[in-house]
Amino acid sequence: MTKFDDATQAIKVDDTTYDVCLDAGYTIGTALNGGYLMAVLLRAVVDASPHDHPVATSAQFLRVARPGPATVRLERIRSGRTTTVTRASLVQDGTPFVEAFVTTANLRPYEPGAEPEPGELTWSAPAPPMPPIEECRPLPAPRPESNMPFNSQVELLFDPPTIGWYKGTPTGRPEMRAYFRLAEPQDPDPFVIALAVDALPPVVFSAGARGWAPTVELTWYLRALPAPGWLTVIGSGSLIAEGWFDENVEVRDSAGRLVAQSRQLARLGRG
Repeated sequence: MTKFDDATQAIKVDDTTYDVCLDAGYTIGTALNGGYLMAVLLRAVVDASPHDHPVATSAQFLRVARPGPATVRLERIRSGRTTTVTRASLVQDGTPFVEAFVTTANLRPYEPGAEPEPGELTWSAPAPPMPPIEECRPLPAPRPESNMPFNSQVELLFDPPTIGWYKGTPTGRPEMRAYFRLAEPQDPDPFVIALAVDALPPVVFSAGARGWAPTVELTWYLRALPAPGWLTVIGSGSLIAEGWFDENVEVRDSAGRLVAQSRQLARLGRG
């Protein structure tokens, strides 16, 4: 079991209840990363489902969850031949912190060079341009007093213009682009992708904003099971207004395939 697998482990108590322990290593400041919380929820949902893969997840972040013991409570809404829909609640001390609806289904495993099934309609938008990985850069290590343990759990190598904000030269557009993988070697799976869709710094940093930008709602889709290797994470925004912004993310695998899409609504931070 890898460190990430252990940190997202969900232990079955009964058919609708799982015990979890939220890992302080995935905090950013005082808040646990939203992608990490989704991965924890999805461990329980998938274990309880007759289908193997979380193809659609819509999560409402109600409060800031803290590290330590918690419970995932499940309610199966519907189950059929191709999909199962489950309501999942992350609860601490009797209070819900995250509420999610998850649709599970079965996706084909990744096979290099696999062709579509006969008669299957397929189409994919072209991958956004990214510089070679050797031209991308990490953010400088945060100061110990900044309390950013999440950074040590992942590797992010950024397209340099999208981290100009760090030195006071933001592009003026809400955007962020990076290569992503876990710091501990592990091939990506659906739970790693749940982390990846919320792993970038907020795209509004590149537009000139600073400060904590809490996610209110995040919906993401698992479109395919990924190839081994680095993921490419492309983030952008459409509107910043009235203290709110959106963030849209595409995740592509090392074979260039679109494996996940997400959209979130967040509050504009102050700082």
